[in-house]
Amino acid sequence: MATQQYQNYIAGEWVKGSTTSRDINPSDTSDIVAEYAQADKVQTETAIEAARQAAPAWANYGVQARADLLEKIGNQILARREEIGTLLSREEGKTLPEGIGEVVRAANIFKFFGGEILRRSGELLPSVRPGIDVELTREPLGVVGIIAPWNFPAAIPAWKCA
Repeated sequence: MATQQYQNYIAGEWVKGSTTSRDINPSDTSDIVAEYAQADKVQTETAIEAARQAAPAWANYGVQARADLLEKIGNQILARREEIGTLLSREEGKTLPEGIGEVVRAANIFKFFGGEILRRSGELLPSVRPGIDVELTREPLGVVGIIAPWNFPAAIPAWKCA
C-alpha cells in the first residue's frame, strides 16, 4: 500500500511543501501513516497573505451563513468519524475508541459554535462610574496561527478554529 502524501492548501490550491515530514505510528513503527508537506518561510508567508486576502469576504458572511457552515463542517466530520478516528489512532498511538471519541468531540465543537454564533453577543458588566454602561463583546482577531499540542490533534484545533 502506497503511503498517502498530503500537500498544503494555500489560496485555494494544493501545493507541495519545500520538504516533507513522515508520520509514523508510535505503536507500530513499521506503519507509516502519511507524509505531510512542510512549508518553508516563503510558503508560510504566502499562506498568511492568502488568509489576509480572504478575511474580508469571511467578515461579510452573515451570521446565519457562518452558523450553517460550522454545522456543515461538524456534520461532515461526524460522517467520517470512523475513517478519521482510525487515522488519528494510528498517528497518535491512541486506542481506536479514543481516536473516534476525539473526532466526535471535534465535530461537536464545530456544531456547538455554529449554535453559539446565533446567540446574542455581549455581556453587561457593572461599572464603578454612575450612569456608565460597560459592555464586553468578542470580535474576530483576523488571521491567526495555531500551535496545538500533539495529544489532541483534532479537538484542540477545532476549538481554536470554530
